[in-house]
Amino acid sequence: MASSHSKPVILTLGVTGQLGKIVADHLLKEDSILLSVASRKKEQLPKLKEQYGNAIFMDLDDPRTFEAALKDVDRLFLLTGYTVAMLVQSKAVIDAAKKAGVKHIVHLGVFSPEFDCYDPHFAWHQMIEAYVKVSGIPYTFLHPNCFMQNFTGMYSLAKNGRLLWYANDKKVGWIALEDVGEAAAKILSEGPSKHQGKDYWFSTESLNIHEVAKVFSEVTGKVFRADALAPEQFLRDFSATGNSIDPYFIGVAESFKQIVDGRMAYIGDVRDDLPALIGRKGMTLKDWAKLHKDELLSLA
Repeated sequence: MASSHSKPVILTLGVTGQLGKIVADHLLKEDSILLSVASRKKEQLPKLKEQYGNAIFMDLDDPRTFEAALKDVDRLFLLTGYTVAMLVQSKAVIDAAKKAGVKHIVHLGVFSPEFDCYDPHFAWHQMIEAYVKVSGIPYTFLHPNCFMQNFTGMYSLAKNGRLLWYANDKKVGWIALEDVGEAAAKILSEGPSKHQGKDYWFSTESLNIHEVAKVFSEVTGKVFRADALAPEQFLRDFSATGNSIDPYFIGVAESFKQIVDGRMAYIGDVRDDLPALIGRKGMTLKDWAKLHKDELLSLA
């Protein structure tokens, strides 16, 4: 079913999280589209509607909510949570999007330049992307490397001046959520005529954990110490926080192992498509640290 609106309707998922909010905030400034945001938290819908103009209920764990949420939607920003449920959630959303006549899916994936990757959560993203292709819906795939916000977010790797990292001293590529969000909004607003079938890669700077600690120390004036830990320590530390270990995080542990042994050495690559999308390079870690100095100080 085609949209009855004169402007394309864009539905953004994950708006109560960090990246979804950045995307929605950028799209709110666009006059050429109509924005709608989704949330499974019904109590937040009035506030979200006031903020973004239109907010709808959508529970990724209940596909029965998808038909109403996707009605008249032309373009969809698809991202899911950090659990193995991402597989069935994504399949169900793609199926519903096809039924609803969605004309463009922009999917947030992972930094997977080699097709024969078999780290679990990377492979899951590849399978989701394969399913999007089979659906026939025009698509664009986003491939961010390690988020700088890993040090300040819900699963913060920074604690009391220690930077915990579980790939020994291997270099990895870093990208700011702000940059991925701005690029995603640009792709969604310009649509499939310009971005159909394209993969975009986001990895601004390659640094090991000692180099990250040096940057944070210089920016904040406080001492950050790098703890370059072995991959096997990740699940021990994660379970010690009281978090249940979803298979997704077993996949994260495996990715650390494969970064160390060289199977995923490409995680250290720099590959930045931002200049072509938003006309500038991605933020360096130092730029990002200055922007988030207060947060880092609270973790020093």
